[in-house]
Amino acid sequence: MKKHLSIMILLLVGSLSGAQQTSVQKEGGTWTNVVSGSLAAVRNLHIKVGIGSVRVEGGHAQGISYVIRNRSYESSEERARRQFESYRISAYVRGDTAWITGEWEGGGPHKFSSEVTINLPREMDLVKIETQGGGVVTTGIAGRLEAESGGGAIHLDDIAGAINAETGGGAIDVGNVGSEVTLRTGGGAIHIGSAKGKVTAESGGGNLILASGAQGASLETGGGSIRVDKCSGRVKASTGGGSIDLGDISGDVAMETGGGSLKIASATGLVKAESGGGSIELYGVPAAHVETGAGAITAKFVASREHSDSMLETAVGDVTVYLVPTINVIVRASIEAATGHHIQSDFPEIKVSSEGGQWGPKLVSAEGTLNGGGPVLKIRTTMGNIYIRRAQ
Repeated sequence: MKKHLSIMILLLVGSLSGAQQTSVQKEGGTWTNVVSGSLAAVRNLHIKVGIGSVRVEGGHAQGISYVIRNRSYESSEERARRQFESYRISAYVRGDTAWITGEWEGGGPHKFSSEVTINLPREMDLVKIETQGGGVVTTGIAGRLEAESGGGAIHLDDIAGAINAETGGGAIDVGNVGSEVTLRTGGGAIHIGSAKGKVTAESGGGNLILASGAQGASLETGGGSIRVDKCSGRVKASTGGGSIDLGDISGDVAMETGGGSLKIASATGLVKAESGGGSIELYGVPAAHVETGAGAITAKFVASREHSDSMLETAVGDVTVYLVPTINVIVRASIEAATGHHIQSDFPEIKVSSEGGQWGPKLVSAEGTLNGGGPVLKIRTTMGNIYIRRAQ
């Protein structure tokens, strides 16, 4: 009975691991150990390796095939072989999940590197990748992707399912993806080409770029710049000190920087913008709440169904407002320390008045109703000029 049980266990392990081959050879000044094999085509794949880069390519019609190329930089073949033997590689299927793992026995050596390359069918439900230090490249997956690296770069493209990727410090580059995206890096840059789902991206200090988003975005960096070319849905962008440059946004916008400049080409919803000391430029917005500690403000307002009040405020700097002739709005503007500063308006409906003595600080204000009135636009600067222009 025990003999029959042992035979059954051996047969089961053989069926789980699939065909596997290994070889050791010298390439230049390094020793190379190549491990290759195949596994059955199941719905999920979990890759977990203690070192090295991982490349996964979908779109192959057959099962899962893998090649693991390990390199030892030891001087002798004997020492290299001991390293290869210490790095234990396993490949097997358990339930509906294929596993490919590489783990050290007794601690990992220093003169060692590894590259994992996997080909698999496109129709996978989930691909999960974990590496303690190498880069990750994944393309051509219909299902979800989860990727984690201790510090390497991550490149993803042609992923139809949801993405959750994280690296300790490397850059993250995403091409065209079909669902929501969640990305985190300790300090690297993040670039996203096109995402059909909501984008959430966070970096400890790198620059963030989103070319096209279909369902909104939340972007945060500790000190880098943020750029969004086009996005549908609400956009939230925050940086500790860099600039934020937004293109065409179909929705509300909230952007904040500790000291950089803020700019937006157009938005269909309410724009909230705050800078510790940089300039702010808004073009083609229906309503805005804007504040900067010491910078100029330029804003062009357009007529829309948005009925929120607007406020533009700077402590030191000029404020220039462009209003389309058809806009319905009540304008209230003021300069608190107006000595040497003034308010100019292209609209006769907006009346300018002043208070205070000839030699001391005085208050200059302006108020008027355009096209029957509507939401209130408040404009305020402590030290600066205010220009209210007729937009072309």
